[in-house]
Amino acid sequence: MFILFTVAIAPGLALFSYFYLRKEIAKEPSRTLLQTFLYGAIMTFPILFAQHVFEEEQIFSNEFVSNVLFSSGIEEFFKWLILFLTIYHHVEFEDAYDGILYGASISLGFATVENILYLLTYGTDIAFLRALLPVSSHALFGVVLGYYLGRAKFADEAKKKSILFVAFLAPFFLHFVYNSIFLIQEMFLYLIIPFMLFLWWFGLTRVKYAHTFAMQQFKRKAEMK
Repeated sequence: MFILFTVAIAPGLALFSYFYLRKEIAKEPSRTLLQTFLYGAIMTFPILFAQHVFEEEQIFSNEFVSNVLFSSGIEEFFKWLILFLTIYHHVEFEDAYDGILYGASISLGFATVENILYLLTYGTDIAFLRALLPVSSHALFGVVLGYYLGRAKFADEAKKKSILFVAFLAPFFLHFVYNSIFLIQEMFLYLIIPFMLFLWWFGLTRVKYAHTFAMQQFKRKAEMK
């Protein structure tokens, strides 16, 4: 059991450590990041319950609507909503890169609990594949969410609402495409590999842009003192 939990948690911790250490300015308070991680972890249970109820009651008769549209929408919406309600106006959200950390944290909280439940059910034989696909994809969806949330936080008032909408729409679209690929079984390998490469490229460029923007903010603050 200990080995299973270690295997389930390790990918999320490794990914978050990378994003955390990538920040070269002031490090975020670990307590706030832990709280955000726990928000994501707790959020897993009502979302999985809702998905189970909808599936059992056959609310959606179409597999595409149920497993792609609804699943992607509910997961990304609640990540966005919780971050907006608890973190967006938080005093410790100090620069654009903070959005990356909080977005990755809440997504990895969700992905880690989901991974534990999945490995408890199906065993550790697919742990490596789970780390490469669901865990890393959730982390990158969170990075994209956090990037645009950070841009909205420090944007002009006229642009805030539109960027906040993109903060939900962009990860939802990426998650939508990711889930869609799993329905195309005969083309799965031909589609998932280029998509994951694109997702890593897109996510890491957001990390780079956020880091550059945060450094510019830091220099402006230093010049004003």
